[in-house]
Amino acid sequence: MYEVKPIGIIRTPWDEPEGTPIQPGYAADCEGEAVVEEAFAPGLADLAGFDRVWLVYWFHRSGSWQLHVVPFRDTRERGLFATRAPSRPNPIGMSAVRLLSVEGPRLRFTGADMLDGTPLLDIKPYSPRFDSFPAARDGWIDSESVDRRLADGRFRSDDEE
Repeated sequence: MYEVKPIGIIRTPWDEPEGTPIQPGYAADCEGEAVVEEAFAPGLADLAGFDRVWLVYWFHRSGSWQLHVVPFRDTRERGLFATRAPSRPNPIGMSAVRLLSVEGPRLRFTGADMLDGTPLLDIKPYSPRFDSFPAARDGWIDSESVDRRLADGRFRSDDEE
């Protein structure tokens, strides 16, 4: 077993899974805020020089996991690890968001594709030198059958219904 402790909380306008953008690229105009606990705020030094950051977080409202899912952008069942579905054995999410500002313990960003109150686990700088592979193959997504950009209720936790 491993112990994971949040370093803060993410604030967004999204209260419900349904209607939430499924990727930061579909939420380019949607602002959010990552509020880091004061003890971790000194670790934000030098972050303001980056255009983007990776927010690593816990899908705190996802349902139980399964090894095959129908992802948001498809109508066929796929292997869980070939998707970004939130219902996972370890429900960890990550989003590369555009950093607007660092103000004390707060990061303002656009690309908010996570629910309000999402526990923040880590922040890492995005570097196009290391994180971008434009010629990479996109698996089944290259031939996806649905251009869905917003979530529906398929990965929702049972205790939310």
